[in-house]
Amino acid sequence: MYKGYELPPLIKGKLLKRYKRFLADIELGNGEVVTAHCPNSGSMKGCAQPGAEAWISQSTNPKRKLKYTWELTRINGTFIGINTLVPNRLVKASVENNLIPELSGYSQVKSEVKTSEHTRLDLMLESDNKASCFVEIKNCTLVENGIARFPDAVTTRGQKHIQELVKLADEGHRAVLFFLVQRTDADRFTPAADIDPEYAKKLMQARLKNVEIIIRDVAFNLDADPTLICLNRSLSLLDII
Repeated sequence: MYKGYELPPLIKGKLLKRYKRFLADIELGNGEVVTAHCPNSGSMKGCAQPGAEAWISQSTNPKRKLKYTWELTRINGTFIGINTLVPNRLVKASVENNLIPELSGYSQVKSEVKTSEHTRLDLMLESDNKASCFVEIKNCTLVENGIARFPDAVTTRGQKHIQELVKLADEGHRAVLFFLVQRTDADRFTPAADIDPEYAKKLMQARLKNVEIIIRDVAFNLDADPTLICLNRSLSLLDII
């Protein structure tokens, strides 16, 4: 039975610094310092605090330049998922196992679907008796005062995805924007209008054009073997004032 996305075995350490976007120096418990791949190209605002607890995985692939990958951190008692590959995998598996009521009842789930000449969306759900449902998944790790915010940097790519979802909704398909808050300390969500006002504007307009918005946070189970990340609560969407 599917219980959540399984992380590889984890090694605990302490974050020294994150730099050049894809690199992070981690000090292990024995004092050794290793350089891990940081699988997050965003600004990681509020998620890369030197001295924070960090968990890394170790690859056995001899062709990898860096054998470690930064997977999790914990800041002020809050676990935060670092790996941006996790949201798509977690949401897809959760859909396939009928764990998301809003996206249940589909017999086929396809990934990385081309919807126009220069655009791909994360998932397409199909069923014989339903209109196709297109889902774009966004990883959210910025939380301030209990409010999850997206994006944490200007994203023209994200703006394009919203426009594509609006087009698909106009054509009679279901169009869904799924925000996965990969941490445990938020209870509401809002677009970060101060960071990317155009994205926020497009998002709120898309709601009026039949683009559905789903927001979930996650739960981490580090006591499980292997460590699990699971979908957890639905978060409410705050409008921009």
